[in-house]
Amino acid sequence: MPARPIYVDLRPKDPFRPSPQIRLASWRAVGKSLFASLRFLMETEVHVYAFAVAVNILISFYPFLVAMILICSRLLKWREASDVIIQTVANYFPDDFGLNLSGYLRQASWQKFSWLSLLLLFFTANGIFTPLEVAFNRVWRAKQNRSFVWNQVISLGLIFICGALVLASVCFTTLTVGAGGLAGSVQSVLLHIVALPVTMLLIFLMYWLLPNCTIPVDRLLLPSAAVAILLQISEYINLLTWPWLRDKLRADVPPFVQSISIVFWAFIATLIILAGAEWAARVKVGSPEEVSSEE
Repeated sequence: MPARPIYVDLRPKDPFRPSPQIRLASWRAVGKSLFASLRFLMETEVHVYAFAVAVNILISFYPFLVAMILICSRLLKWREASDVIIQTVANYFPDDFGLNLSGYLRQASWQKFSWLSLLLLFFTANGIFTPLEVAFNRVWRAKQNRSFVWNQVISLGLIFICGALVLASVCFTTLTVGAGGLAGSVQSVLLHIVALPVTMLLIFLMYWLLPNCTIPVDRLLLPSAAVAILLQISEYINLLTWPWLRDKLRADVPPFVQSISIVFWAFIATLIILAGAEWAARVKVGSPEEVSSEE
């Protein structure tokens, strides 16, 4: 009687295939969940999506700022609000950054306002959501991606929502500073405090609206808050490590100090966002028992 052949599945495991959903009922379960997230971040495909988003952030970062400043200075005739945006940018990109970014933004604030120019600026800034949608669809195992046109519609809507939330936080900070006569350092602290809930809401909207499938809202609340906090922490780490990174880049690649630093920290931020989405798809907080994810 001939021996039965043995078949071995040599296909690589899909890093975006969620593991069985687990209940966070103990510190061991929390540690196991975090280890799975770190393993997810080590996958090559995750880095491909993160790098695609980071490059689009490099391209769309300046147009988005210009659009927000034009709305404040030209459309709303509110010079103080545009000054808050420029001062915030100056805090993150100080004089030793090697590029007078705040100076360019001040020049842009005196440009003639045009609705067509504003729409083009927002359209340029929405490129970050295309790779993010594809990544989120893989995380949540959506059957297919949206068409390019429909993706651009969703992305443009998200850009306008992001702009409205950023504008609201800037206006709140401007009114508070104007009413209390606060110093610039206090203004910066206040803007950071306001930025945290705004960031949470932005992360939640991306997690909820970008995937081409229905996502339960309760699965996104805790990951959105955790990711927003981690992004805030990464900003402070960026500020603390900037002198070392600046000197390193100036020694190795002097023409690309600014672009590489922006792409690098955008890459780190995107990894955090993707890890939060994967965690939301894999972990079901409050589940009474371990359940298998849908096939």
